[in-house]
Amino acid sequence: MTAGTVLAVVPVRGGALPAGAAETVAEAGGRVLLVGDELGPAADALEDLATEILLAEAGPYAPGRWAGELAGHLAGEDLVLLPGSPDGRDLAPRLAAALDRTLLTGAVLAGPDRVVLARLGGRRAEEHHPEGALVVTFEPGCRSVPAPAPDRPRPVRRALGPAPGTGSPGTAPPSSDATVVGVSPPDPASMDLAEAPRIVAGGAGLGEAGAFALLARVATALGASMGATRVVTDAGWVGHERQIGTTGVTVGPRVYLALGISGAVQHTGGLGHPEHIISINLDPSCPMMAMADLAIVTEAAPLLEALAARLGVDGG
Repeated sequence: MTAGTVLAVVPVRGGALPAGAAETVAEAGGRVLLVGDELGPAADALEDLATEILLAEAGPYAPGRWAGELAGHLAGEDLVLLPGSPDGRDLAPRLAAALDRTLLTGAVLAGPDRVVLARLGGRRAEEHHPEGALVVTFEPGCRSVPAPAPDRPRPVRRALGPAPGTGSPGTAPPSSDATVVGVSPPDPASMDLAEAPRIVAGGAGLGEAGAFALLARVATALGASMGATRVVTDAGWVGHERQIGTTGVTVGPRVYLALGISGAVQHTGGLGHPEHIISINLDPSCPMMAMADLAIVTEAAPLLEALAARLGVDGG
């Protein structure tokens, strides 16, 4: 397939963008369709990045209904690109079915003539050269978002009306969707690390498995999620779902606290671009200390114990 049109489709809940939304819009060249409820704040958040914003006010999250309502609007797009967030991964296969096209997941590069997928935990790149239209999910945190040019024009905003053969967004019966009985607030201890706004992570410098049990309790006390390096997960001290890096989870927190992490390329490659990095390490010259906004040269384990005491966390 030769170069053609690319459109990002971003599911929105209560005006909030999912993880990876900005990167997906950047990969799509600035064209985005927002679908969900309270789309104004989400559109405002993309104002400096998007070139065209299509708005489909469709009510509370209902991926089955949304897919049917959006299919007519998306039929002419060569590549439909969704963030690889939980909602994006849920909506993508439904859109692919409604559009009768191939679905590719876990892309780290996506265009209408070339798609590269991360496989085997990021250890293998799988390249595709499509010959037809696609639906693709894009991994959060795998690319940077360009800074806005000072003289860039404001994006065009347009509300979507009914597509051919459908009703207005939000009007189709929700027959293909589960019934939502309640939505619980996210629990930092168990939420997807890719969506965590605050992460407290530990590396081999913490020394032993017991330190990570304390690290998890400290993270909870701080309202943060706990992460770890590959050395730690390979040792069995922490589950692999908590591993941050190119062979683990790609993250993009606002605050990242690194205890005893030297900053190997495998780890920092999955770190994204945190707004604030705090690093505690005995080696003042290690890569993580060089990246940090605040670097504290000391042993990580005793500092963790002191922090736990200050927070009133049981040392166990």
